[in-house]
Amino acid sequence: MNSLDQLITKAQNQPTKTLAVVAPQDKEVLMAVVEAAQMGIISPILIGDIDETNKIAKELNICIDDFEKVDVKDLTESAKTAVQYVSSKKADFVMKGLVDTSILLKEVLNKEYGLRTDSLLSHVMVYEVPAYKKLLFLTDGGMNISPTLEQKIKIVNNAVKASKILNKEEIKIALLAAKEKPNDKMIATIDAANIKQRYLEGQFENGVIVEGPMALDLAISKEAAKIKHYESPVAGDADVLVVPNIEMGNGIGKTLTYFANSESAGIIMGAKAPVVLVSRADSHKAKLNSIALGSLISAV
Repeated sequence: MNSLDQLITKAQNQPTKTLAVVAPQDKEVLMAVVEAAQMGIISPILIGDIDETNKIAKELNICIDDFEKVDVKDLTESAKTAVQYVSSKKADFVMKGLVDTSILLKEVLNKEYGLRTDSLLSHVMVYEVPAYKKLLFLTDGGMNISPTLEQKIKIVNNAVKASKILNKEEIKIALLAAKEKPNDKMIATIDAANIKQRYLEGQFENGVIVEGPMALDLAISKEAAKIKHYESPVAGDADVLVVPNIEMGNGIGKTLTYFANSESAGIIMGAKAPVVLVSRADSHKAKLNSIALGSLISAV
């Protein structure tokens, strides 16, 4: 897949997935959910303030009569109910609506009925960048502020799982830093070198190629790699950019969106099922893309 439209088409061509929507009383979220349902990507379960949701649907002139609905006014209870639907297999994945992220993730991580695993929750974005030849994954610019070495390994593994939707024989991972040689004063370079060594020792899945530390230009530009005499199968051909901290990830992501006019999709990985967690500033298309992405990952 080289575009998010292809991602949506792939989601349409697989069996319909059931999506539990927490607090669907949000115009943009509801519009994206209805469109995804019309495309056959999902069968939604709306869990929240149904009176308000029906009011919004009427204002938007969209029909939600055939959707399953669970009227839960309290936001914490709506998040709890949605998570329990997923953990009991009544739904395949969950989406954040008009509810605080902290409320939803607290329920996702609940030890009794939640979706926690031995992994780490991490944010994975997928971008369709006009100047790049294929879809580009970016992690983690949304959850983990300054991950440790072991957390970075889990972030890489989460990204690998998400990237399996591409059905590629090889997934090329670029561990980003400001330079290519390990430097004791730059922890990002030390961690990247350590992770690459674990890759060389066979600690990652077959088909995963890990390179680092490497600067962003080397990861995405073969010309830059050629000029700098940097040889690697990842150079200029990265599928996944792994950032060392949230500042770099946030900065790259917003640059791709606002300066490079990139379309995107986002998901939380590391739980038993994907969590569609979108920003209120995200476009309607980005929300639809994210639903399609979640549906595909839930089938992996």
